[in-house]
Amino acid sequence: MYQATVPVFRHTLSRIADMVALAGPDALDQPFQDMTARQRFSIAAGLSIEITCPLAGRELPDLPAALGPRLAVARALLGGMKPAEFDPDPGRMIRREIDNIPVALPAVEFLHLFGMPLFFFQTALGYAGLRAAGVALSETDFDGFARPPARPPI
Repeated sequence: MYQATVPVFRHTLSRIADMVALAGPDALDQPFQDMTARQRFSIAAGLSIEITCPLAGRELPDLPAALGPRLAVARALLGGMKPAEFDPDPGRMIRREIDNIPVALPAVEFLHLFGMPLFFFQTALGYAGLRAAGVALSETDFDGFARPPARPPI
């Protein structure tokens, strides 16, 4: 469970922090659908902790409200987690309430069918909101992996 959570969340939170730095406050606060990118990214940072802490047997800590500190604290908390903290039983039940949604799922389903999709949903909508606000972002900004130049059509 550690490998499926901590490195993935830390990497993606780093990508969010880089996009936030590129965007600036006006773009972050531009309404997109029903929320701003700032709100979406804040939710994603919180979800990274709300998903990982139960899997590691940790209590949920309070996170700062402001986006920059929230991202930094979430990354630091995740960085302090060790593989040995994670219960190896993928069938153990995780019972939480996340965003007013009661969840009771085996750990592996909690992570892969609930937690990860919700985290990446918020992250993707934050990215889309920044793009809609005119911020020049690419797939590389989203995932951090360089793309080869596009080939001309044949």
